[in-house]
Amino acid sequence: MRIAIVGGGAAGFMAAITAAEAGADVTLYEKSREFLSKVKISGGGRCNVTHACFDAREFATRYPRGERELIGPLQRFGARETVEWFESRGVKLKTEADGRMFPVTDSSQTIIDCLVGAAKAAGVKLVTGQTVNDFPSDCDRLLLATGGYRPTTSVFGHTIEPPVPSLFTFHIATPWLRELAGITVPEVEVSAAGLRERGPMLITHTGLSGPAILRLSAWGARELHALDYRFPLAVNWLANYRPEQSARLLVNTPMSPLPARLWEQLVLAAGISRETRWSRLTREQNHQLQWQLTQTEFAVSGKSMNKEEFVTCGGVRLSEVSFKTMESKLRPGLHFAGEVLDIDGITGGFNFQAAWTTGWIAGRAMACARGSASI
Repeated sequence: MRIAIVGGGAAGFMAAITAAEAGADVTLYEKSREFLSKVKISGGGRCNVTHACFDAREFATRYPRGERELIGPLQRFGARETVEWFESRGVKLKTEADGRMFPVTDSSQTIIDCLVGAAKAAGVKLVTGQTVNDFPSDCDRLLLATGGYRPTTSVFGHTIEPPVPSLFTFHIATPWLRELAGITVPEVEVSAAGLRERGPMLITHTGLSGPAILRLSAWGARELHALDYRFPLAVNWLANYRPEQSARLLVNTPMSPLPARLWEQLVLAAGISRETRWSRLTREQNHQLQWQLTQTEFAVSGKSMNKEEFVTCGGVRLSEVSFKTMESKLRPGLHFAGEVLDIDGITGGFNFQAAWTTGWIAGRAMACARGSASI
């Protein structure tokens, strides 16, 4: 079985290794000069390999697009199988407090070396610097694992759901917020465009980031794109507000878990002077403070991608692909894996897991298949 794989990322390598270890003749093509470039920069250079959630149905709920389709594949090759796959090749993973899993070396190069080494050991032919037009026409099976698509209408006759960004941070021009760059709040609730998310949030020099914001951007990828990334964002900083009954100054008595500098700015934003004491807080001031703490409204005026990690919502329409084999329902012999599909997850290792899962399934299916591609 001669297999050509287009795309030298996580999904392409997993498919290539799996198929080659099953006895197939595999050539992997990458248009750039470097394999696994996204793996290299992911997780701040540490590579968030997967997430420590070992129930397939629960894991699948982390995908704004692809949840239903991924349940079956994740039952065959999910987070547990991924951990075992890497550990069987000498790469031990560790679990952090939030469930994210990284190599114990805290280096993405460990993952790159593992994948490239496994591919070479299995006999995969690795080719860089070749575009789609350069691929041989005599392969029996073809896998597209080319990552997120730029706007186009079809690929090999397949419908492409319009690609839009996912996992991005929010630009907010509010001066007092930007003055607090670097502050992290451990638990907030954010809402916009009818969506709501909870989790840690980071104040940046351009606005807001952190898991709560990134999750909101993932679930609201299309809605926020339709708004041109200009919309009101409500932030609940403190779910349980109870005013004190003391003579202390408000600005000097922050409520846990809010950092002192953030608390001070929220008090001032509520229109309360620095000299105001809790015991002198009027009913109206108390109302304004409570509103500020539980539903601060910011005007979002744009977005930035999360660090150097680029994730897109959109890609090959899922109804046109069999998730038992990752094979096209329209073109026998053509398979898809990874972000080329209309699948994307929230932050935390879920996008890489989709790549490992779909790549493994495609590799197994191609190696065991009969018949030639009709592309």
